[in-house]
Amino acid sequence: MSSADQAEGERTAAPVPERVGFTEEAATMIRRLTQQHGPLMFHQSGGCCDGSSPMCYQLGELRTGDSDVLLGRLAVDGVDEPVPFWMSASQFAYWSHTHLTVDVVPGRGSGFSLEAPEGVRFLIRSRLMEEDGG
Repeated sequence: MSSADQAEGERTAAPVPERVGFTEEAATMIRRLTQQHGPLMFHQSGGCCDGSSPMCYQLGELRTGDSDVLLGRLAVDGVDEPVPFWMSASQFAYWSHTHLTVDVVPGRGSGFSLEAPEGVRFLIRSRLMEEDGG
């Protein structure tokens, strides 16, 4: 093996920063909604009013495309499949330096999001990303 090949093999990729997480309250709601509806996904479009809140859908119910960014996949205990969290690219431009935490609070959100009939709504709490990526 040449020294160049060895050096190439020793390189490691920089860790991908975790951009999105969830509270235990949100995890409880995600488990409940998964039992009712099957695999889920989140999308945050950045429109006015409820458009700036994360919307929860059945996986695949909302088509994503080149104008969307996959921020991460939420691994929730008790849920078989990780829950992808997407954001519109234009919204991501504003949130790119933040870590997002999905939370759930009492109140009415959008009628299109799966948690609406439960009398709660998902929301995002944010903090600046730390230098180590977390």
